[in-house]
Amino acid sequence: MMSALTKKIDFIGFITVERSNPNGDPLNGNQPRTDYGGYGEISDVCLKRKLRNRLQDAGEKILVQSNERADDGCDSIRSRVEANPAMEKPLKMKDKEEGRTRIFAEEACKAWMDVRAFGQVFALKEAKKQGVDSVSVGVRGPVTLHTAVSLDPVTITGVQITKSVNNEPGDKKGSDTMGMKYRVDFGVYKFQGSINVQLAESTGFSEDDAKKVKEALCTIFENDASSARPDGSMELSLFYWIEYDNKTGNASSAKVHRSVAVRKKEGVDVPKHWEDYVLDDSALYAIEGLHIEKYVDGTLVEE
Repeated sequence: MMSALTKKIDFIGFITVERSNPNGDPLNGNQPRTDYGGYGEISDVCLKRKLRNRLQDAGEKILVQSNERADDGCDSIRSRVEANPAMEKPLKMKDKEEGRTRIFAEEACKAWMDVRAFGQVFALKEAKKQGVDSVSVGVRGPVTLHTAVSLDPVTITGVQITKSVNNEPGDKKGSDTMGMKYRVDFGVYKFQGSINVQLAESTGFSEDDAKKVKEALCTIFENDASSARPDGSMELSLFYWIEYDNKTGNASSAKVHRSVAVRKKEGVDVPKHWEDYVLDDSALYAIEGLHIEKYVDGTLVEE
């Protein structure tokens, strides 16, 4: 039996980006996401996608899979739910039948790691042929992540690209052979998150699950390469895994998250390397009742 999670957990990470598009915005020509102040952003949804991929690589059952990474022959959440034998009972129960929502949520949490970690909203339409009423079930997960934000405004470079062949037959190159590719020249992004014990108890998220999430975070950019994110262009340079000695903690998550400060070195106007920053985590280590694991370039550092 997996041991229950008995202590609150926070984590803080710093991602170094070099000549890469960490998270394209489809509403802005797939340019890297930025806020109105020019600071780069990586959405929490993007980070969770990478975590799901890493957990899937580790052999965990994942509900929200990318179509190109589907490993069970299913092409949707509905088909994945219907293909799981454990979900047959709550699916066939009537919509207003007592206990249906609870049983559905319990079985979903048992079946899929990402459901008991991040939660999930199930909104499935009625399927008369299968005798299934509509499903509307929400599961609140214990693992939450913030949007990653760059320490300084980022510079976005656009590069004109061309293809050497047309999509369609023709003597001349068509307009589809021209395009743009965008990147962040350099940026360091800070992200943080937490694992809530009370919500972990409701989804069955265990101590072992927490260790798997930690491993996925430490290796978040493995098997994540693409033309927009070449191997080595994104790196988790620094990561803190912070465990409290009780369920609620001796400090708020907000205090812990801001306790690691990073600033530019004196004389550096535009940072171009991770080494252009100075780190101060003394405020974090001054908080009592914390067990802190510090990882530099993915390697645990003994303090």
